[in-house]
Amino acid sequence: MGVTVEVHRVYRYPFEQVVASYLRKYPSPMEKHVTAVETVEEKTDLSTGIIYRRRIATCQNVIPEILRKVTTYNSSISQVSVLKVPDIYLEEESWLNMEKRNMAMRSHCLTWTQYASLSEESVFRESLENPNWTDFTQKGRISVTGAGLLNCVLEAFAQSFLKQGVKK
Repeated sequence: MGVTVEVHRVYRYPFEQVVASYLRKYPSPMEKHVTAVETVEEKTDLSTGIIYRRRIATCQNVIPEILRKVTTYNSSISQVSVLKVPDIYLEEESWLNMEKRNMAMRSHCLTWTQYASLSEESVFRESLENPNWTDFTQKGRISVTGAGLLNCVLEAFAQSFLKQGVKK
C-alpha cells in the first residue's frame, strides 16, 4: 500500500540563503536523528553550470525497540532481526542550478531495500510571488513489503514519524 506525504512551504528568505542553509544543516543538535552527512561525489557540468552532489546521510534507527525485536527467516532458515540495526543510510542526489535559481533533490534509503522502499523528491526554487522568497515542495513515500503482518504497523509508524518531521 504505502504512505505518501506532500509538503509545500514558502520561506521568506532568498534562494541562495535557503539552499546554503539546507546544505550545511546536518548534523545539528536540532535534529538528533541525523548523525553524519558525507559528500561522496560533487561535480559541475561546465556547459550548464549545474552542480551535482551525491551525499550519504547516517541516521539513527528510530524504529521502536519492540518492533526491532521481530525476527524473520532468511533462505538458510536462521532467524534474522532485520530491523535491529543502529544506523540507517540514505543516499541523496541534488542538482543545483544557480542561474535558474532552483535545486532539485532525490533521495532513497540504502538500508532494508529488500523489505521497504523510501523515496523523497524535493525542489527549492525562487518564488514567483517574490524573488526574495523561496518555494519548497517535497513529496516522500514509504512502502513496506517484506515484513509480513507488520507491513501496516511499520507504515503507520513511518507516517507518524514523517508527519512529525514535516512540522519541524
